[in-house]
Amino acid sequence: MPIHLPSQTRRQFLATLGAAVVVGSSRGITTAADIDEDLVYLLNDTHIGEKHPPESPVPTHLRLAVTELVERPAKPVCVLINGDLALKDGQPGDYQHFGQLIAPLEKAGVDLHLTLGNHDHRETFYDVLKNQRPESPPVESRHISIVQTRHANFFLLDSLQKTMVTQGTIGPEQRGWLAAALDRHADKPAIIVAHHNPRLGGDPLHFPGGLIDSEELWDLLASRQHVKAYIHGHIHDRSLARHRGIHIINTPATSYVADRTKSTTGWTLARLSASGVTLETRTTDAAHPWNGQSQTLTWR
Repeated sequence: MPIHLPSQTRRQFLATLGAAVVVGSSRGITTAADIDEDLVYLLNDTHIGEKHPPESPVPTHLRLAVTELVERPAKPVCVLINGDLALKDGQPGDYQHFGQLIAPLEKAGVDLHLTLGNHDHRETFYDVLKNQRPESPPVESRHISIVQTRHANFFLLDSLQKTMVTQGTIGPEQRGWLAAALDRHADKPAIIVAHHNPRLGGDPLHFPGGLIDSEELWDLLASRQHVKAYIHGHIHDRSLARHRGIHIINTPATSYVADRTKSTTGWTLARLSASGVTLETRTTDAAHPWNGQSQTLTWR
């Protein structure tokens, strides 16, 4: 469920946390000289809890990413935090704490776009951020939108089936909306963003908690040549795969991992071009071998 948080100077941040909805271009009030038009920050699985001590790893990891963003001389064109914002089941205090942690981004004029995952709770999220509730969603009980950048359009999907249910789904209505939206915006490469992994295409295949309707979604995507990549989290690991020509980008969790010998926490810098994207991993442990690693993917 995409939730868009633009800069405070453009819209008033909500009463307690400071947030507002914006659909369309990711450009905020900051001037062109302040924005790196080709750079997008990717975070996911922040899992912020109401009672996390300030110096414990989970909030500290998100704070590190926020600090790096705020201190950049040129801000990214947008930031995507792709689901599982809350610790377990989307309690009100989780979103209040999360809002406090991301507030420096809003104050710095960074355009921030959020989706919800299986550990989030839609109604509680709306209760805390009251102005986020859409008056007329294009698909009932789903919040979906398009974020436009110079080299690509990001299609933010709602893969949340039900809180605390590991599997996700896009569903026929949302797929219908996506097909029409992709056809209307075929002038640029399309990048799909959803919290859950597709259950196909290499390494993500081993995790069965992904999209139930992966094959149906991929039939829709692969038939449209301008669809280039699918970005997800959910697995708390890092991997790259490709299925029917479309890159599957599994980005590291910001919060925690199951096995520190195989993975680590962090976030991803995505630098877009007309022909592809270069992904650079940032790790919360600056000495980790993954820190600063980059790989360039060429679009089909």
